Amino acid sequence: MVHTSEIKNYNGSTQELVEELGNLRYDALANILDLLAQKIEQDGQKDAERRRVKLASNLFAAAQNLNETKEAIEKAWDICEPYMKD
Repeated sequence: MVHTSEIKNYNGSTQELVEELGNLRYDALANILDLLAQKIEQDGQKDAERRRVKLASNLFAAAQNLNETKEAIEKAWDICEPYMKD
């Protein structure tokens, strides 16, 4: 896999992407954070298998931080969900 500096098939700017993500309902955002955490952890596992210890360690930490962020967003969703209109 080649890591890129841009997202394929997305024509907006990075700032626009951030705005789009930030405008998602918190339950949807939590799902994206969960999937991203899983992907980063998988990358860390692959690097650990290649004995890239420092890189793997940092990727595992990043995945953990994303999971903690996901949990905070889920709590925000629990608070605001009752007030959401369909």
